[in-house]
Amino acid sequence: RQFNKPEVTARLHPARLHRYARAPPTVSGPIVMTKFLARLLIAATALIGVTAHAADAAAPAATASELENTLYLDLPAGRVVITLRPDLAPKHVARIKELSRQGFYNGLKFHRVIDGFMAQTGDPTGTGAGGSGKNLPPEFSTEHHVRGVLSMARAQAVDSADSQFFIMFGPAPSLDGKYTIWGQVKSGMEYVDAIKKGVTYDNGTVLGEPTKIVKMQVAADVEKKAK
Repeated sequence: RQFNKPEVTARLHPARLHRYARAPPTVSGPIVMTKFLARLLIAATALIGVTAHAADAAAPAATASELENTLYLDLPAGRVVITLRPDLAPKHVARIKELSRQGFYNGLKFHRVIDGFMAQTGDPTGTGAGGSGKNLPPEFSTEHHVRGVLSMARAQAVDSADSQFFIMFGPAPSLDGKYTIWGQVKSGMEYVDAIKKGVTYDNGTVLGEPTKIVKMQVAADVEKKAK
């Protein structure tokens, strides 16, 4: 069956500074100034350290729940971090994580890529007609298909979504409410932009060797192994 193709620091008081600036040119003058500059440098260094520490503290590590709902999509150009949306599509998110943990997506091609629109993958046959063999019920929402959104491809029947999905290059309001949105690119969209584009005269079919997924994993699994 042919899958539907989505439509398309501290400061020195001025008075003290003036006192040093006006000191007579004696031997002790330069020595005092050197000591002053040394103290100033130490104070500035300490302030920088405090600022850096505060910045680190402001960016806490991801929680276990956040990691469980994050995907690492490794492409030839680099890693794409995807935030899953179980609040929108719990069944789709669960299935995507299940397939990812099975290694299903590793090595699959982006078989249909339309510049400015979307990049589609998830078919083990690379033809646009394959899948994992398990259909999913629709979980449409009021979210919009904008740049970085991940949504599920399907055939004419609304409950025919399987394993194929697409990543949006740009907005496509015509898809809203008709395809299930299940994720959003958090970082690495530039690597998605680097995916090889298809030809416009054949509805985005990619000629030659398409870009392939290196690996797609649940972040919680990756971080657990790294410990």
